[in-house]
Amino acid sequence: MAAIVRTAERERWQEKYDARVAAVLSNQADAKGLALARESRITTAVLDHKAYASREAFDVALMAAIDAHQPALVVLAGFMRILTPGFVQHYAGRLVNIHPSLLPAFPGLHTHRRAIEAGCKFAGATVHQVTAELDHGPILAQAVVPVLPGDDEHTLAARVLTQEHLIYPRAIADLLQKI
Repeated sequence: MAAIVRTAERERWQEKYDARVAAVLSNQADAKGLALARESRITTAVLDHKAYASREAFDVALMAAIDAHQPALVVLAGFMRILTPGFVQHYAGRLVNIHPSLLPAFPGLHTHRRAIEAGCKFAGATVHQVTAELDHGPILAQAVVPVLPGDDEHTLAARVLTQEHLIYPRAIADLLQKI
């Protein structure tokens, strides 16, 4: 999220694409992205998923909070909840996520450990449009990172993260050019 905010400011998305980071929403009150957003004078909101009777009820409330900002895109950045099919359908074609693997390989959690255990020579990150199927959907961008001798999941994750910070804002800018 921080890389997206910084890139939007540095590359002047407001002037280029008539787009800006309108809001940062989280289900975690202590999310670091909220503090950064506040420092950047971006609207923030917290919706505690535990306050809702069901996943569907939370997603309806989340949609209402998002829709108040009339977003061209909904960009997931560190949001670690599975979204309901209704939520995904509501934002079909406008919902974007990043995953720390070269999808379709290693959807879900523990991607770096799984890549090392599988003997992969390369790992990476994928920006994709979100569909109802977890960690699937049209691929918008990928970055490849070598798996080095002696890597553990933490060292590999750190190298992948540097690439995530480059490809995610770039993929968003590419989408904004098409809107």
